Amino acid sequence: MMQRTDPPAQADETTMLVAFLDYYRASLILKSEGLTDEQARTCAVPPSDLNITGLIRHMAEVERAWFQRWFIENGAKPIYYGDHDPDGDIHAGPGDSLADAIAVWETEVQRAREITANARPDDVAKHVATEPQRAGFQPNMRWILNHMIEEYARHCGHADLLRQCLDGVVGD
Repeated sequence: MMQRTDPPAQADETTMLVAFLDYYRASLILKSEGLTDEQARTCAVPPSDLNITGLIRHMAEVERAWFQRWFIENGAKPIYYGDHDPDGDIHAGPGDSLADAIAVWETEVQRAREITANARPDDVAKHVATEPQRAGFQPNMRWILNHMIEEYARHCGHADLLRQCLDGVVGD
């Protein structure tokens, strides 16, 4: 069972941001506990194609993107998506298991934690955006941590709705 720890009421900036991020990371996984693979792959809120396995796979991709591709710019390739399916992270197939998605997610989270532990909030990502709509965008670790909290919070809300539609389980 995933353990979730409330963030501290008082802490330095990095400790606080990482604690909130870890809280939401754990929240997403808690919302998957007790589901079968079939339930976890079910798009329970039509016409949306969101499903809990897909959300976990998506967050593995997001962890990889912001911490590896942006912050340390190590050239990490996508795990699930590509030319074959730009939303391949969300589109879990009939042979994709929840346990496999969580294992990949855990690996990405562990790598993100290692990168974060060696950074300060003002450290700037090595990657600089070149696409016209974001040209020159180069976030610092503070921005990345805040963005990750926002991303997890949003998707935990999606997971709440999916889980309630799947089996009536509700939680915070």
